[in-house]
Amino acid sequence: MTDIADITATDLSAAGVFALGDRSVNRMGYGAMQLAGPGVFGPPKDRNVAIAVLRAAAARGVNHIDTSDFYGPHVTNQLIREALHPYPDDLVIVTKVGAVRGSDASWIHALTPADLTRAVHDNLKNLGLDALDVVNLRVGGVHEPNESSIAQQFETLAELQRQGLIRQLGLSNVTPAQIREARGIAKVVCVQNHYNLVHRADDALIDELAGSGIAHVPFFPLGGFTPLQSATLSQAAAQIGATAMQTALAWLLSRAPNILLIPGTSSLGHLGENLAAAALTLPPDVRARLDTIGGSERQ
Repeated sequence: MTDIADITATDLSAAGVFALGDRSVNRMGYGAMQLAGPGVFGPPKDRNVAIAVLRAAAARGVNHIDTSDFYGPHVTNQLIREALHPYPDDLVIVTKVGAVRGSDASWIHALTPADLTRAVHDNLKNLGLDALDVVNLRVGGVHEPNESSIAQQFETLAELQRQGLIRQLGLSNVTPAQIREARGIAKVVCVQNHYNLVHRADDALIDELAGSGIAHVPFFPLGGFTPLQSATLSQAAAQIGATAMQTALAWLLSRAPNILLIPGTSSLGHLGENLAAAALTLPPDVRARLDTIGGSERQ
């Protein structure tokens, strides 16, 4: 097992910081989804290891953790509370609402005002907080957004924000039109969409958000349930002496200054590898080669 001291070797500040509303976070963060059981359902295989991963991430300087009460459900939030509460002053916990889990581990939309209000209170309870740092409204399908109006849902969260239960609001799995609709209701500090080296549908949106000071937080930055596979990526990684996944994370950090990363893992070893990408600089020729990935290589 990787020792926590080994993980602290990389300076996360090398990747820079970006603002989430009135808080600044290191651009390399951590996603807690994989701490739950298989299929993001049920308890972790080893609770002690899950706790150790969270504590190692915080000790290493991770101050942006992404979670949701529908991971498990309730599992990851309860792990975060056990591992890190009382929370470091600089830690920003970003959660999301908009779904619940069926008894068969299915993902079920839960987007009525009552659903969203209940979800916010569940997140508060399980995280042990009086107010949530950032809440993302999660809409759309498993991977891709749809074109429905999100006005009623975002207005519900904006009201909970006015009540002091939420500090900042964000969006997940949304279209540019839905982002514009939400920004007409309340301030949006981040957008969490499917994006990685081979899934590039958000290229124009990332640049648009950067111009507005809004963070883009890719979900599935390493491919999610199907890890990225690319001959070009493998060759580039070999050239710079890094793993393919480290190289893919470094490419995302180089892509735009408003990209915040939340790679997830339940392994101390993989945590250390992911965090080390914060200090990885891509030579211009490697970056240019990675930029061309597309066509048959896109998964």
